[in-house]
Amino acid sequence: MKIGDKVRFLSETGGGTVAGFQGKNIVLVEDEDGFQIPTPVNEVVVVVTDDYNISKVHTSAVPGTKPTPKTTPQRVESDDPADLPVTFKAPVEERKGGDVLSAYLAFVPMDVRQMTTTAFETYFVNDSNYYLHYVYMLADGANWRLKSCGEVEPNTKLFIEEFGKESLNDMERACVQITAYKRDKTFILKPAIDVQFRIDPVKFYKLHTFQENDFFEAPALLFTLIENDVPMRPLVIDARKLKQQMYATARQETAPARKSQTDEGYVRRYDASQSKGKPMPRHQQDDVVVVDLHAGEVLDTTAGMSAGDILNYQLGVFRKTLEEYKQKKGQKIVFIHGKGEGVLRHALINELKYKYKKYTYQDASFQEYGYGATQVTIR
Repeated sequence: MKIGDKVRFLSETGGGTVAGFQGKNIVLVEDEDGFQIPTPVNEVVVVVTDDYNISKVHTSAVPGTKPTPKTTPQRVESDDPADLPVTFKAPVEERKGGDVLSAYLAFVPMDVRQMTTTAFETYFVNDSNYYLHYVYMLADGANWRLKSCGEVEPNTKLFIEEFGKESLNDMERACVQITAYKRDKTFILKPAIDVQFRIDPVKFYKLHTFQENDFFEAPALLFTLIENDVPMRPLVIDARKLKQQMYATARQETAPARKSQTDEGYVRRYDASQSKGKPMPRHQQDDVVVVDLHAGEVLDTTAGMSAGDILNYQLGVFRKTLEEYKQKKGQKIVFIHGKGEGVLRHALINELKYKYKKYTYQDASFQEYGYGATQVTIR
């Protein structure tokens, strides 16, 4: 085979003229439009016609190949290096600013006009110059269930799965672990990433949840895993760490009982909480336990904390209280959360619906606690 020979492709229709070679194993085939296509030598044969759809093959074209009675080229075993399989892959293109890690888990509706019935697609988006090996898991009770794992090339997105709304109740808590690296070159070492977050099923029924973005033509719901080398702060509180911190603080100080004015009334504080927080505001009223979840009551200061951080802390107090009284069947607990925008109340109701399904709940007495309290009964 030499420059100027006419060749056809073995695995697909078409061919062209040999314009040159790349090493010993790659031939540059120039088509009618002047494009040069890098092709393994053993994937082309010399022909004696310009019609590349006709399998007329020169019998001495390539060592190790010969026409069958139907003139279809057939490869045979050979020690010739030209017959060895070759994988040609274009080098990865890096972009300016891509050496800081940014990655997202994306949910894209398949029919944005039918939000009540549409299915969704899940993608892993790698917006960096690093290869990312990921593990995507969903909580299954106290354990985890693997959904997908694999490698995502730099500056690409990878389709993971398609799912319907019937699967949303099994997707309440998600975890993604990521390791970053580069191939065939040195790179700055990035810490391994372990991110846990909650997926609110209600969002998948609301059109405004899905926003225009840089990665998809359709609106998408993006969960940030890491952005500009900063991992997303976890939205799931580690119960073991919370318990350890509470006990450590309790040993250091014993908070005296005292009264504090709140929007709904007086409560008594005791039972130290985390180091950033105050002793948990709680008092016993007849057979009802009352817990005030206002940020000013559970935290000494909110300096440096985002709204999400504060909400997570309040939910931690809520879960700890239910855990403490879970053996006391029939126990009534009133959580004072205030009216506000209803974010905390919505988060509590979501927990009760999906995590504490056995417990019953209702609005607490307006006369005693105002319009911002929910009563939970242990079952």
